[in-house]
Amino acid sequence: MNTASTPLPGGTWNLGDLPVTRFGYGAMQLAGPGVMGPPADQDEALAVLREAVELGITHIDTSDAYGPRITNQLIHKALHPYPDALRIVTKVGATRDAQGAWPPARRPEDLRRAVRDNLESLGVDALDVVNLRLGDATGPQPEPLAEAFGTLVELQREGLIRHLGVSNATAQQVAEAQAIAPIVCVQNMYNLAHRYDDDLIDRLAAQGIAYVPFFPLGGFSPLQSSALSAVAARLEATPMAVALAWLLQRSANILLIPGTSSVAHLRQNAAGAGLALSSEDLAELDQIGR
Repeated sequence: MNTASTPLPGGTWNLGDLPVTRFGYGAMQLAGPGVMGPPADQDEALAVLREAVELGITHIDTSDAYGPRITNQLIHKALHPYPDALRIVTKVGATRDAQGAWPPARRPEDLRRAVRDNLESLGVDALDVVNLRLGDATGPQPEPLAEAFGTLVELQREGLIRHLGVSNATAQQVAEAQAIAPIVCVQNMYNLAHRYDDDLIDRLAAQGIAYVPFFPLGGFSPLQSSALSAVAARLEATPMAVALAWLLQRSANILLIPGTSSVAHLRQNAAGAGLALSSEDLAELDQIGR
């Protein structure tokens, strides 16, 4: 399946019994501005998805709330019938309103509707992995998750979901979910500057559970950007390449899902993530998050 001239960086990891490439693709940016409406260039969006598969990527992250429905429809149009090795991970727990906000949608009826919508738009009989989104744009919310996560467990027992995960979750919420049913991944904000989940990542790695960081460059101060840029300049690489490579070297259970709406940028990300960072590079970068 992999027709790229060089192998994808990072090797593979398992989401439950589903092996995926650690370098994946996040489809969020395929929708229009504000993750609303269709892309400006649909042909390029379809080409990005096809290029991801050609590169050997077997992990695509999406949500029916992107667009809404737009990214799932593009995935279906570009890739269906899906390659046997391809795994599509989606999330539920939020919807979209007319202003482009992300109001929570975690009632049982909301979640059942969202799972049905994902099944329909992706054109599959069962979803590989469904993450329950527990927070909003401000971060994780400390609300009870038993009813919402229990609803997904019921849908899993009905054969509509293969594996479960949580997104934008606190360490306590991760533990609460695990007390209800096994999870295969946690998707939270994490990068060089925002390392609040360091302990959680290590704990999940020991359990064989994937950690999927979003915003790999989000939230950097000018000083931190200067430090990252200095390492990048020394390695003749981009800051994004260094940040992605650092994440892959941080822990074997970290899966990357950088997003882009450009084929050229997708190729650049895949090549950059394979950058080898020395112990000196790692020590210098490590100071950003301390």
